[in-house]
Amino acid sequence: MSLIEIRGLSFRYAGSEKPALSNINLDIEKGDFVLVVGPSGGGKSTLCRCINGLIPQFYEGEYSGKVVVDGYEAAKTPTYLLSQIVGMVFQNPQNQLFALSVEADVAFPLENLGLPRDEIISRIEEAMTMLNVQDLRDRSPFELSGGQQQRVAIASVLAMKPKILILDEPTSYLDPVSSLSLLNNIDEIRRKLGLTVLLVEHRVDLAAAKANRIVVIADGKLIFEGDHRKFFEEFDAHTFGVSTPKVTLLSRKLKARVKDWNMLCLSAEEFDQAVRRLVGRF
Repeated sequence: MSLIEIRGLSFRYAGSEKPALSNINLDIEKGDFVLVVGPSGGGKSTLCRCINGLIPQFYEGEYSGKVVVDGYEAAKTPTYLLSQIVGMVFQNPQNQLFALSVEADVAFPLENLGLPRDEIISRIEEAMTMLNVQDLRDRSPFELSGGQQQRVAIASVLAMKPKILILDEPTSYLDPVSSLSLLNNIDEIRRKLGLTVLLVEHRVDLAAAKANRIVVIADGKLIFEGDHRKFFEEFDAHTFGVSTPKVTLLSRKLKARVKDWNMLCLSAEEFDQAVRRLVGRF
């Protein structure tokens, strides 16, 4: 059984004439790093809300199909239980921060679970250290930069020790340098903890190389799912409202024109390695 199994999933928000999702079928395995892309309003966030049970438990509308997460049917499992399996970080971190200090925000979900004090302290330290926010523990979350707030929001979710981490456009309020740093940190944590990550992200150039799969959703339909290199090599991503990394466009042109160039690169690091290998042949 896959960690996440989605079968025939459709949803239309109450008051909307158009379905947000139409007959989605998808399997996600343990340890996958899935990049979820598509145009704004295409259904990406709706898919995430179905996986963590917010739809249909908190959003009204017409729901059909089934989502099973780690053996639990999401639509029928209380969210307080599912939140211990699926941790979700929203686009605007301020929507998840409300306490008077960073430490209190990270502690809040653990206190709600009624965990022993020693366990709470241990989890707080571990989560804050992984996100490099331990020095901010006594600061008010609303005095922090956007990047710091996002890291605190992620720490509060990771403290729950979920098996799945969903991030809905976590770099929207960040500059490119902060965005890359955050995505590198997330990938490092994923590898260390063996997490399954679903990343909804428009900055494909920063995230593409870190994923091992890509899911493309447009107009509520699943357009493509599978190997991310295959998608960028065989499809015109812009047709589906997806930007292609600039280095990928360059390597695609080189692949067509240079005899010994045979790699489709998704990052500057991959491009650098490919150039060095090519030069080393002469």
